[in-house]
Amino acid sequence: MFADTTPLRVPAFRRLWTANIITVIGAQLTVVAVPAQIYAITRSSAYVGLTGAFGLVPLIFFGLYGGALADVMDRRRLMMISTVALIATSATFFAQALLGLENVWLLLTIFAVQQAFFAINQPTRSAILPRIIPMRQLPAANSLNMTVLQFGAIAGPMVGGALIPVLGFAALYLVDTISLFATLWAVISLPGLPPEGPVHKAGFRSVMDGFAYLRHHKVLLMSFLVDIIAMVFGMPRALFPQIAHQSFGGPVDGGLAFALLFAGIPAGAVVGGVFSGWVSRTSRQGYAVICAIVVWGLAMAGFGVAVGMAHGSMGVMLVFALLALVIGGAADMASAAFRSTMLQEAAGDEVRGRLQGVFTVVVSGGPRLADVLHGTVGGLVGTSVAATGGGVLVVVLVIGAAITAPAFIRYRVQR
Repeated sequence: MFADTTPLRVPAFRRLWTANIITVIGAQLTVVAVPAQIYAITRSSAYVGLTGAFGLVPLIFFGLYGGALADVMDRRRLMMISTVALIATSATFFAQALLGLENVWLLLTIFAVQQAFFAINQPTRSAILPRIIPMRQLPAANSLNMTVLQFGAIAGPMVGGALIPVLGFAALYLVDTISLFATLWAVISLPGLPPEGPVHKAGFRSVMDGFAYLRHHKVLLMSFLVDIIAMVFGMPRALFPQIAHQSFGGPVDGGLAFALLFAGIPAGAVVGGVFSGWVSRTSRQGYAVICAIVVWGLAMAGFGVAVGMAHGSMGVMLVFALLALVIGGAADMASAAFRSTMLQEAAGDEVRGRLQGVFTVVVSGGPRLADVLHGTVGGLVGTSVAATGGGVLVVVLVIGAAITAPAFIRYRVQR
């Protein structure tokens, strides 16, 4: 019933996982600080939604190219380079806040640069896993990683939302900068991870070869499609600053309601991760993904309804809204753990970096598209309608996709 901790017996994985506990908290402080600072400058959810557009373009380009690099370079070296670059961009966030520049376009530009290096770092990190732990431990390792990531996503918003009005944005960016050195230490401690098999040149043709490989794996393609549906239509985070301020009576630049909303989905993911022992034993992974995404969609629709029934102050509706986010977070954790494992087990090491690049683009790009979509729709029809309608669309579209691809429902692995 409880999480399988067997992968922590592997020293390299244990160091990376332990360092992540520190790093993800700092990273989530920045995740909270950037939209909060933009909303404080502009008072507009549409501008907050622009973080999706500014993050998506570099994420797509560098996610795909970074995945290609991970197949031709020593992955330890590539992780070191991208981690140092992330430290530098986080320090730039700190500098602009410390100087009080209050320029939304500068803030968005720094964010775009940060996302470019994140897009190189993330597929490389994921492609490392099958090289340092046994294949049978991948579901447990992915669940552990998701649990730590979402733990940081709870602590970050809770601490950040409460401290923004007290300490300001600069302090949060500084903590993120310092915390990244923990990951740098863990990466330096890794053994060398040169490419296995024939080495090719990282470029456009290499990226296309990765897509060609993926085209013949319909189950993997379907795993990407259902995640795009879930995130693009069902992730309402761009609306959180406005909802916290207008629906639950919080201050314009943070506060308790703001922090709780950002922490709701990660809190559910942590609960799901703690009780993730069943994930390693589940053989019908495709069916499990569809069920998890349907639960996610229903939870986001329930969240929108609770927001619509709020009366401008923290009360019962805030509790219902948070409960819906927690349920959605638990469902998303299960879906992500299964989809990550399906990709890592099915792909050969020679293409694993490129496919993880595609995975990073889908997983991280979907919420950024959602930021643009929800920010725009929320400004036109209101936050409640945007969130509720998005959740309903998730349920309808993912069931429709499952009906058209029965092979995904039938997909099994031996456990």
